[in-house]
Amino acid sequence: MNDKYLIANTTKEQREQIVRDSLGYGIGCEDADDGYEMYYDYIAGKKELAQINAEYKANYVTELKDETRPGCGME
Repeated sequence: MNDKYLIANTTKEQREQIVRDSLGYGIGCEDADDGYEMYYDYIAGKKELAQINAEYKANYVTELKDETRPGCGME
């Protein structure tokens, strides 16, 4: 990850813009919330992006582990 996105190197306003840009919020999407809440701790300066993404990935993988997906041949 680029150090310029670290909490120590950004303001709250910059982190909010980073999240908005990353989620593709643009003209006409100002009211969209898809994914925004997930990154609130980054915007607030509580967790780095890498930590939030790792937590999400771990949760996602755990949920998939419990599912059976017939036909994939990788079980």
